[in-house]
Amino acid sequence: MLALTAANLFTPIERIDRPLLLVDDGMVVEVTSRLSRAVPGGARLVDFGDSVLAPGFVDIHIHGGGGHDVMEADSGALPAVEALIARHGVSSYFPTTVTASVENIVAALDRLATAIEAYGDGRRGGLRAQPLGIHLEGPFISHPRRGVHPPELLLQPSFKIFEDFWQAARGHIKLMTVAPDLPGSQELIAEAVKRGICVSLGHSDADFKTARNAVAAGARHATHTFNAMRPLSHREPGIIGEVLTDSRLTADFIADGIHVDPAIVKLLWQTKGPDRSVLITDAISATGMGDGRYPLGSLEVEVKDGKCMSNGKLAGSVLTMDQAIRNLMRFADCSLQQALRPATLNPARVTGAAEGKGLLAAGAAADIVVLSPTGELRQTIIGGYGL
Repeated sequence: MLALTAANLFTPIERIDRPLLLVDDGMVVEVTSRLSRAVPGGARLVDFGDSVLAPGFVDIHIHGGGGHDVMEADSGALPAVEALIARHGVSSYFPTTVTASVENIVAALDRLATAIEAYGDGRRGGLRAQPLGIHLEGPFISHPRRGVHPPELLLQPSFKIFEDFWQAARGHIKLMTVAPDLPGSQELIAEAVKRGICVSLGHSDADFKTARNAVAAGARHATHTFNAMRPLSHREPGIIGEVLTDSRLTADFIADGIHVDPAIVKLLWQTKGPDRSVLITDAISATGMGDGRYPLGSLEVEVKDGKCMSNGKLAGSVLTMDQAIRNLMRFADCSLQQALRPATLNPARVTGAAEGKGLLAAGAAADIVVLSPTGELRQTIIGGYGL
């Protein structure tokens, strides 16, 4: 058994000073304080000094990293992505597809499902983040708000094509971005929800009423809020108005200072609050690399000075989750404990597929990050591995 201690621990809901975190066989056994509990006999004590212990980060929207894209056929792609994001505190993630031909999406979903089913305890090939489920972003998105998704490959919602995707993914699609302004979207949303998928509104030109109808059909989340959405207007609030005002919706956003102005990040934080805000990276293969040209699905993206562009449009990011947390602290003037929740517990709860993730409590996975008091990452532990 391992006994971990530090200056503080954020569960993230609760703060514990001088914590004692007991870990055995990759699981959290007990979370308490050294003020009330002695270190068990025979346990190996690891003291992280002035550090903060927190749950490993959960990224529900990520396309790649370390020079690789999650849709690649290369067997080394996912391990490279998983190793990179683990070095930035991510212990669990949802590999995210982009619009491609139906054949290419089906093939990618099959590979990702195999990777999810084959994942061990984090020890295979070193410290690596665990894929928990698939985020299907596209092809059911609108032309006016498609971003860099190839226009010729966008599709109207189709039960047949959705069923093909579902079968290829063997039930591992846990999050799906849908534009509610497309014909047939309400029916598709309802069907996806029946199958346990969290439907996220995004890449959409929907007006306020249409977006609200999608929520009534079962949608419960919003994809990279403000980006690839009809702009907010004081007379026609549109999809953003629905996202900001409906308490049934959680909302994710890219806090890189490029996709959304810091003032808008603060507005979103004040509107959705620490309970319904979710940090994502939307990271592409260029993450962790230098300037240059990198793949995003079938697209080529040029990266310069941290900005990812394709055909004059933003195309993902090179943001890491540890940096996103520090940015949120600065942009929204919030504490480290507050900023951790949108990167841990909230994304784990959004999909419903991350049981035992995003929270440090007895029975949870021993996915732990060791941070400085100001949020710099010092160490990542996944399933107890890394100590």
